[in-house]
Amino acid sequence: MTLSPFDDAAANALAKLLPPDTLRPSSPHHLEEPRGRWQGHSSHVALPRNTQEVATVVTFCAQNHIGLIPYGGGTGLVGGQVAPEGPAPLLLSLERMTAIRATYPLENAMIVEAGAILADVQSAAEDQNRLFPLSLASEGSARIGGLLACNAGGTNVLRYGNARDLVLGLEAVLPDGQIWNGLKRLRKDNTGYDLRHLLLGSEGTLGVITAASLKLFPRPAAQGTALLEVTSPKAALDLLAMARDQLGDCVTGFELMHRTGFDFLTECLPDIRQPWPMPPEWSVLLEISLPRGLAPLDCLTTLLSDAIDKNLVTDGLIAQSQSQAADFWSLREHIPLANRAIGAISSHDISLPLSAIPEFVAQAGSTLSTLGDIRINCFGHLGDGNLHYNVFPAPGRDRSDLDALRDQIKTTVHDLVDAMDGSFSAEHGIGRLKTADLERYGDPAKLAAMRAIKSALDPNGIMNPGAVLRPL
Repeated sequence: MTLSPFDDAAANALAKLLPPDTLRPSSPHHLEEPRGRWQGHSSHVALPRNTQEVATVVTFCAQNHIGLIPYGGGTGLVGGQVAPEGPAPLLLSLERMTAIRATYPLENAMIVEAGAILADVQSAAEDQNRLFPLSLASEGSARIGGLLACNAGGTNVLRYGNARDLVLGLEAVLPDGQIWNGLKRLRKDNTGYDLRHLLLGSEGTLGVITAASLKLFPRPAAQGTALLEVTSPKAALDLLAMARDQLGDCVTGFELMHRTGFDFLTECLPDIRQPWPMPPEWSVLLEISLPRGLAPLDCLTTLLSDAIDKNLVTDGLIAQSQSQAADFWSLREHIPLANRAIGAISSHDISLPLSAIPEFVAQAGSTLSTLGDIRINCFGHLGDGNLHYNVFPAPGRDRSDLDALRDQIKTTVHDLVDAMDGSFSAEHGIGRLKTADLERYGDPAKLAAMRAIKSALDPNGIMNPGAVLRPL
């Protein structure tokens, strides 16, 4: 169905249904996305204060066939939060709905509104001596609703799972304006189709998440962090297996980093302190979280000694304080900022079966080197098979010199990932950037089912039009 633009007439009509100051002209930050690939063209943004006001907005858009884009913190990297073309949609920002509605420490559960900042949710859990483990670089600005809609990953997936694994229930407004009251705190509820998991990861195309019941966990009694030089990606995988054999689920972070990332930090962010005069070719940032009775230093010292004996690790640093551990993590968290400053030709958020990663790294690097004068920064959450595999111009070259290679580079990487039974989108989602990739690599039966679900729940196609599934 053809959508109508959200114009001045629509704005005047909707404003009469809402409290004053709920509908505003959109701000520049609502129309941009972090990588600068697209510029949105929505003239207005609705800023509801509660779920009923969200329902009023969605109902109006459904009745008038107006596109609607749910907007969280705007930190997504695949363009799901902006619409660069088509009839001007209305933006729906949840930034006023930030309440921590309730905390149940004995149940290890918390109910929060969708506009709550991730860092604030983490802090609220800490106030109850609990842990909400979702953690990523943008946690100071990313909002819960957007994180759940995109099924965010982050650094703790190895131990706690993706965002969808941290949700007990949802409250949401469906595309016809109905409110789904699904905020149960149950660990078991076997009553038919699970709408929760349908909305989680749907990127705002099937409804608007307004609140969530989140899982909490006991806070670890102690944590330990180590930065280890490994001989190869294969050695890193063997180290991961050794660490999990020795420590089980106490391994909570396992990040692989290539020397290129540290070179970028030296070049673009020289104030970030690095612990070595010459970065190793490959390194691992390892974090463990322990219950009472175990000493992190002892556990990491034993692991390091055993790994050196097995020729997996050539050297390593064990953080002696929380400050030093924070410095180690700062290295990892600033690599994406350095990447942005250098300017990638093509960036890839991929996942692979763990055993396929060494072969992928070798084969992809060899193939791409024949295409042009490039360098590769490969880093990411090795413990869950998620690599950020980004291709940059060689020193002295500009990204614009190699723009013509972007599509060929992306296809080369994604074809190889697909051949190895991996995914071209590990944690960032589809958005508008990867709709063609979903059509190229997606299973036909899955795509047909996705379109059938979209058509059934959103027959007018108003929810985030153009994201995830391109209109037929």
